[in-house]
Amino acid sequence: MKLIVAVAKNWAIGFNGDLLFNLPDDMAFFKKTTVDKVVVMGRNTLLSFPGAKPLKNRTNIVLTTNREFEAEGCIICHSLDELFTELKKYNSDDIFVVGGGKIYNELYPYCSEALITKVDAIANADTFLHNFDEDENWYLSYASEVHEDNGLKFMFNTYKNKTIENYEFK
Repeated sequence: MKLIVAVAKNWAIGFNGDLLFNLPDDMAFFKKTTVDKVVVMGRNTLLSFPGAKPLKNRTNIVLTTNREFEAEGCIICHSLDELFTELKKYNSDDIFVVGGGKIYNELYPYCSEALITKVDAIANADTFLHNFDEDENWYLSYASEVHEDNGLKFMFNTYKNKTIENYEFK
C-alpha cells in the first residue's frame, strides 16, 4: 500500500477541507498514478470531490465510523479490520491512501511507500501529515528535479518504509 499527497514545507496538507495548492502537474501525476487502482479515503475526502462523487476509473474505498453513510460507487468500511479484510482482495502495490489527514496518519505505518509532492511554500493550514523526514523508519529514496506550477516550486519525492516492504493484510 502506498500513500500519495502534496505537502507544504511544514507538512501541511489542507485547510477547511480543501487542498492547499492548485498544481496541475501534481494533479496529472495523481491521476496517472492512481487510475485503474484502489484508492482509500475518509468520508470527508469523498465529500470534498466534485458532486461528492467517487474518482472515476478507480476502486474507491471509504473508511468511516458513520454506520449510516452510503455512497454510490464506493465500498464502505467502518473499521481498520474491515478495511484490511477488503484490501486482501487487491495487490498491495495497487492500493493508494488519498486522504484526508486522519486517514493518512492512521494508515501510513502500513504503507511501504509515500509519494509526496513537496511544495516549497508555507500555507495557512489546519491539517498536517506525519513528518517523514523526521521518522527514522522512513527514508527518502527518490527526489525529482524541481518543477514549477502557478508560481510554486515543488518536487515529486518518494519515501520508503524501512520496516515493511509490502504490508500483508491479515
